[in-house]
Amino acid sequence: MRKFDTKVQHLKYKVLREVARYAWNGTLLENVLKIPEIIVPGSTPTMRCCVYKERAILEQRIKLVMGGDKENPNVIEVIDIACDECPSAGHVVTESCRGCLAHRCEDVCKKGAITFDSNHVAHIDKTKCVECGLCAKVCPYSAIVNRKRPCQNACKIKAISINEDNAAAIDNSKCIACGACVYQCPFGAIMDKSYILDAIEFINNSDGNKKYKVYAMVAPSISSQFTYAKLGQVIKGLKELGFYTVVEAALGADMVAQSESKELSEKGFLTSSCCPAFVTYVKTAFPELVQYISHNLSPMATLAKYIKETDPGSKVVFIGPCTAKKAEAQRDEVKDYVDAVLTFEELQALYDSKDIDITALEEDVLDNASYFGRIFARSGGLSDAVAQGLKEQGIDFDLKAIPCDGIEACRVALLKKSKNVLDANFIEGMACIGGCIGGAGCLTHGEKNKAEVDKYGREAFEKTITDAVSVIK
Repeated sequence: MRKFDTKVQHLKYKVLREVARYAWNGTLLENVLKIPEIIVPGSTPTMRCCVYKERAILEQRIKLVMGGDKENPNVIEVIDIACDECPSAGHVVTESCRGCLAHRCEDVCKKGAITFDSNHVAHIDKTKCVECGLCAKVCPYSAIVNRKRPCQNACKIKAISINEDNAAAIDNSKCIACGACVYQCPFGAIMDKSYILDAIEFINNSDGNKKYKVYAMVAPSISSQFTYAKLGQVIKGLKELGFYTVVEAALGADMVAQSESKELSEKGFLTSSCCPAFVTYVKTAFPELVQYISHNLSPMATLAKYIKETDPGSKVVFIGPCTAKKAEAQRDEVKDYVDAVLTFEELQALYDSKDIDITALEEDVLDNASYFGRIFARSGGLSDAVAQGLKEQGIDFDLKAIPCDGIEACRVALLKKSKNVLDANFIEGMACIGGCIGGAGCLTHGEKNKAEVDKYGREAFEKTITDAVSVIK
């Protein structure tokens, strides 16, 4: 039964599971040093040169599962000692170099970084090279290539560099916490901090829901995850963990769609506020466009605010595919409403830490939202919901939406808007390819996830946004 896309995810899960297992009974601190030996028993390493280094890296993973570096505001951190197996980044000469006579690479290099050996093969002096790439452009054999690490290729906003210790370094002033680097690093050397201990503490201290209630708010993309079980069993499993009840973030999406469509008609142009990574990107890369960001909170924060107002003292734990949600929950305008954020990876670890086999559970029901709220999980869903919101409220507005599938598409749309050449009045920004179904915290990624979300949307009992929102009014 395959639960994850990669072995790196599985390793991360095992650390989460073991930390959670001890946390449930309050014995984590006295047993934390045992966890590396549980995961890598004996003296045979599974991924590294020796078992000692492997366990040292596991100790760093455990620290991140326990909340990470409190001095680092970023929810994404680099495990330096795990980041040493990738080749050096930058331009290199490959075996395709034929030792030609033209030496165009040498002629074009303004820094004198190109030399030749006795076989006329080119070499690049890295102490002189400035990575301008001119040599690669003129080589007739394409023998010079720009080699980038997987994390650098994954980070489309160029927030990752390589430090003097040959490890990845994250520029917090650029990072949008999307987690693309987390998912793509083949050694798991970049990882998101976990707040799984907070969630366990909330449940343990709720005293059977007598002290306060702990709400599990699940993202609509949950419909594309845990494919080995039925969705109703996943929901039942959350209650078996000790959550008071389970609510759909998609209901918050309905609330946002209704409000955001009205805001759009009044202002004439908006960028969406649902994806926290996109919102951060606008603020850091296009500050002149911040004025156009919708004033609505995200679906997560909108529904959490409603829960807190309805049930003061309650705890809200959001569960979804998104590492950027962990950063969003720390924002001043959100932190009073959302108490912790978990990913689907972390939810799987919670189930298994308590030996809950969700496939053996009865099915429970999850029904709080409309079709339109549920399809927020995939690219284009928000635009469809805004169109529906305008229609249901009888607002005469010519919607010209541009759904941006991934942060590169977002950059293009924002750049056009900054130059006043964008033929649209609503930018739906999704930092992850495919939308939320492509989030770094997903168990699985793939095209089939979109179909699962649409299917989940069609199963909604509430057929309109108005119907869904009226339930809470």
